[in-house]
Amino acid sequence: MNDPIGDMLTRIRNGQMRGKSTVSTPASKLRGWVLDVLADEGYIRGYEATTGTDGHPAIEISLKYYEGAPVIRELKRVSTPGRRVYMGVNDIPTVRQGLGVSIVSTPKGVMSDAAARSNNVGGEVLCTVF
Repeated sequence: MNDPIGDMLTRIRNGQMRGKSTVSTPASKLRGWVLDVLADEGYIRGYEATTGTDGHPAIEISLKYYEGAPVIRELKRVSTPGRRVYMGVNDIPTVRQGLGVSIVSTPKGVMSDAAARSNNVGGEVLCTVF
């Protein structure tokens, strides 16, 4: 697999389109950090570390719905393995005039765009969520 974060985001999108309550993805530290930001911002119920059917570590993600519709309306990958997107603190984009969130990997950890601005750090923009 070339893009583990893109794979996880696609699993979340596909699970929500099918109305699933949970989706599973292989475990990694970066995926856990991205899921921490999604949970803190209220886009998913949460996640827990499990063991997959093949015995490898996995993450079970609990998706969130409001009145039958998925809370996440749009989930886009910004920086890819073939085209990394780095931005300074003043260039980090706002998503839908502040209604959405950009997830940024900074030297101080993976955080939302608002947290990156308050910590005055830039970094790699991983994805945007609305």
